[in-house]
Amino acid sequence: PAFLRLKHVGATVEFIVGNKAVNKFRMIERHFFRDRLLKSFDFEFGFCIPNSKNTCEHIYDFPQLSESLINEMISCPYETRSDSFYFVEDRLIMHNKADYAYNGGL
Repeated sequence: PAFLRLKHVGATVEFIVGNKAVNKFRMIERHFFRDRLLKSFDFEFGFCIPNSKNTCEHIYDFPQLSESLINEMISCPYETRSDSFYFVEDRLIMHNKADYAYNGGL
């Protein structure tokens, strides 16, 4: 798939803050294929006002992958994974995991 050959990727994060202000909101996201770290992203949102809906778009460099690694990722669906960690004031408040398959349409 062409996605694995992109040079830049954009991601939009949307979140709603409740009735209390949020200080030092941060998201760290790590992408792996099997046990190999492909890319780590660190996004800082800083201060978020109470009762607000927030949207933030990040455009970042996508790691250049070798053709052999791309082929392996396509042939091994769900072995590409990500972990997303969300922090407020340096305290972990949520951890999401996702698995990816790049073999769609083949």
